Amino acid sequence: MKTEYIPLALHHNEEYKRFELTVQELPVFIEYEISNKNQFTLVHTEADPKLAGTGASQALTEKVFEYIDNNHFTIIPECPYLLSFIKKHPEWKKIVDKNCPQYQELN
Repeated sequence: MKTEYIPLALHHNEEYKRFELTVQELPVFIEYEISNKNQFTLVHTEADPKLAGTGASQALTEKVFEYIDNNHFTIIPECPYLLSFIKKHPEWKKIVDKNCPQYQELN
C-alpha cells in the first residue's frame, strides 16, 4: 500500500452495505452482502475514474482484508477485481471461505 493511504480511515457503512475510503475527496468502495454473521460476500469494487492508476482500489482492498482478518470473518469474493487481487497476493487466500466456488480458482 502506498504510504499516503496508510492514515486514511476505513469506514464500514452498514446502511449501504459497503466498505468505504475517501481518497483525494473521491469515493472508493467495496459493496457486500452478508452471507452469515461471520462472512461477507464481496460483490463489487468501485473507484472514481479520476483515481485510476493511483493505487486507491488496492489500498481499500488491503484495508478491508485486514479488517476482515482482524475480526475473524471470511469472505466469498465475487468481484473480478478482488479475485484478481487475491491471485496476485495469495497471502489473503486465508480469509476466503474454502467452500465457496471461487476458492479453487485462486490457486
